Amino acid sequence: MELRNRFLRAATVRPGVLLAVSPGATRERLFVEAELQRRGWPCVAGPASADLLVRVGEPTTTEDDWAERLWLGIPAPRARVTVRDVEQAADALDRGHAALVTGPHGHHQNPGPAAESGPSAHGDHDSHGGHEMAVVAGLPMADRADDRDGLRLDRLHVPLGPVLPDWPAGLVLRLELQGDVVQGAAVERIAVPACLRPPFWNEPWLHASAGDGVTRGDAARRLCAAHLDSLGRFLAVAGWDDAAAGARYGRDRALTGVATAELQSFLCPLIRRVRRSRTLRWLTAGLGVLSSEHAHHFGVTGPALLADGDVHSRMLVWLDGIERSAGDCDDPGALGATALTAPRGRTDGPTPPSEALMEVLPGLLEGAEFACARLIVASLDPDLDEFNWTPRAARGPDD
Repeated sequence: MELRNRFLRAATVRPGVLLAVSPGATRERLFVEAELQRRGWPCVAGPASADLLVRVGEPTTTEDDWAERLWLGIPAPRARVTVRDVEQAADALDRGHAALVTGPHGHHQNPGPAAESGPSAHGDHDSHGGHEMAVVAGLPMADRADDRDGLRLDRLHVPLGPVLPDWPAGLVLRLELQGDVVQGAAVERIAVPACLRPPFWNEPWLHASAGDGVTRGDAARRLCAAHLDSLGRFLAVAGWDDAAAGARYGRDRALTGVATAELQSFLCPLIRRVRRSRTLRWLTAGLGVLSSEHAHHFGVTGPALLADGDVHSRMLVWLDGIERSAGDCDDPGALGATALTAPRGRTDGPTPPSEALMEVLPGLLEGAEFACARLIVASLDPDLDEFNWTPRAARGPDD
């Protein structure tokens, strides 16, 4: 028994962490990611590789269903903690690690088909988008439909999200696949309660529009960090892990308030390296082409509109924005109330800027290969925090 416990403790020195992030918890997610990086604890792709489940944000009734399925899929020894604010993040991780090392090591409960990671972690698979699927022994079976060449092939309904590495928190994609080609896509958001705190990435521009004093340097710093966060996700999905880690490190440095000169000295080589990568250009060429006319039709106002092109073009717009904003992080001038272009678009429109990105996403996915779907999502990187924020003017008198 003692030898067994020693092996278990050795295996949990660097526990694999599965992050389950709720919309509205970007600030907490960034702090947890930085703390995990400091400790050297790896983030894993799914429950089978996880030791510690870290739920970031406020749990809801809807969230509890898929979060519980994730928990059931983690083999023993396992532990789970919830981080609701940045002040308790380090203590929560400590408690989770202590539970792994000293807690009971029971037998793993067989989770069954519903506890798999990624696609099967959300929703009812008996029916999707009005298409009924045959069910045999409780498992949904493929049905048939004509493909784009007129051949009659199996049609599979595969959901992605809401918990995947480098994935927009709360996003669920329901894909209709024939072979490895996406024939149809639908976008959903998990239900979360309204949040009184503005979306983290949009805070400077929302405060400025409300008449609060915000410097151009603060806005530039937040814009730089937001694009670095999106860039890190994109590069991680593309499989360029060291460049993704560099983008996240630059993001954290920008948010901690380092001087412009220091920030630029780190970011310029990274930007140059990513911009000149022929392999990355070859990997992403022609994926998810979004013309400026099509983007304007859907109300897109941010980098996706400026890019006027494919996945790689949108990434280049991020790089340009990072390079430009990194040089303005110490600007003491006041941010004007009309300068309202946040990382994903203008914040003064009738709808959040990410809503247009969500609306344009299904069309970009149709006809793409399944392996490319996540790159297309990562190149848009919609921020679902924007949907559960309730502005002051929209609240009741007692709020």
